[in-house]
This record gives sequence, structure tokens and C-alpha cells, in this order.
Amino acid sequence: MDLRLRDKVALVTGGSRGLGRAICLGLAAEGVKVAVNYRRDEAAAGEVVEAMQNLHAARGIALQGNVAESVDVVRMFDRCEEDLGPIDILVNNAGVWPTAYVRDMTEEEWDATFAVNLKGAFLTCREAVRRWLDRDRGGRIVNVTTQAAFRGSTTGHAHYAASKAGLVTFTVSLAREVARSGIFVNAVAPGMMRTDMAREALEESEEKYIQRTPLGRIAEPAEIADVVVFLASDRASYTTGATFDATGGMLMR
Repeated sequence: MDLRLRDKVALVTGGSRGLGRAICLGLAAEGVKVAVNYRRDEAAAGEVVEAMQNLHAARGIALQGNVAESVDVVRMFDRCEEDLGPIDILVNNAGVWPTAYVRDMTEEEWDATFAVNLKGAFLTCREAVRRWLDRDRGGRIVNVTTQAAFRGSTTGHAHYAASKAGLVTFTVSLAREVARSGIFVNAVAPGMMRTDMAREALEESEEKYIQRTPLGRIAEPAEIADVVVFLASDRASYTTGATFDATGGMLMR
């Protein structure tokens, strides 16, 4: 199936590793020009840009910025437009997954988690929507949430689960606001994946996660990226405000 994505421009937050890297490469495989956002690891983001070029002859740039800072967000959008062109696709993948049980959690840990996982998505979505509406053009947003947004956490990630649950509702609300303007807003809820973020948890409890998953295995990031790429395309032309479960069956709704 041709996804009709060639020569589109995408900004992927948290694109330097894990699922973000897989999303960047998945979009590049469809001919998308991709801005790879990173916060700290410039070398990793540069490697993703190089991989997109070498594997798919796709243009890309590495964009440093903290999604929780509005000044950084505006600068990223400006730089992307200067180098690649106006953004057609925004993927909010940047996220943190700290561990602390509620009884031990500090306000600072709570606030820092929400700043990246929810405020960051708000700031990037707001900037994208403002630009698309000002120019009377459509666009596509895909927000990465998690199965824990629906099931909660028993392993010390209540702040993460709560922030991602907020992202689900924000996705629905924004989709309702902008649907008539040709702006599509959807989310993807992955289960456990083999990423750097999950490495320690899998080393300690992989069998537990496998037992909780009806398909009986841990996902590879590229499997989730495929869902994101589809939602970023015009092939998802009658879908907005939806959260797609990509959990191996952990969520069945």
C-alpha cells in the first residue's frame, strides 16, 4: 500500500533512540523528510539522520530542544521549516519513565514527569496547530501514550501513567477542536518494547511482562512504529481522536 507520504515533512520528538528512532526510520522509508528532536544525545540523533540517508536516501536534520520549554519548541519548528519545509506531521514521542512509589515521590519528580510527557505534547501540538490554522492547511499529529494510561501502574510509575492518561484525553479534546480544519490527531498506546528505556525492567522481570501479554512476547520498536506511520498518512483518512492499542493484547477494548 502506498501511504502517499513522499516529500512530506515530519518532526519526531525524542527521535534519537528507541521507539523514536524506529519512527524516524519508518517515516524515512516512505520518503518523508524528518527532523529528529533530541534533548541531550547529539551523537545518537546524528546517527539516526545518517541512517535515514544511508538506508532510504531520505533527508533529515537533528534538532536539539527541550519540548517542555516553549522557546525551544518555537525554535525547533522554525529551524525545521528553514531546512526541510513546513511541517506536515508531528509525532510526540518524547517521554520519561522514572520510578518512584507515590509514598516516596517528590513534587519535583511529579512535575518533571508531567512537564515532558504532557506539557511537552501540549506545547508542540499548540505550535503545530497555530501554524496550520494560520496557513489554512491541514496536518497530522500522532501522540505516543501507553497501555498504563488505561491500566495504571503497580511498579512505581504512577506519575508516568497519569501523565500519559492525560495525553489520551488531550488527544481527544484537540481532535474535536480541529477536525473540521483538516487536522487529524490520534494516539498510539504501546505495550512493553525492547528499548533502552525498558532495558532494566526487562532484565529484572521479562517473564512477568511476557505472561501479561497474550501474544507471549515483547514488541520490537519497529512494530509500533508501523502503526504510527500509518496514522501519519492520508490512508488514515477517516480516523481522528482515536487511541490505537499496540500492546500484544494487553489491552483488548
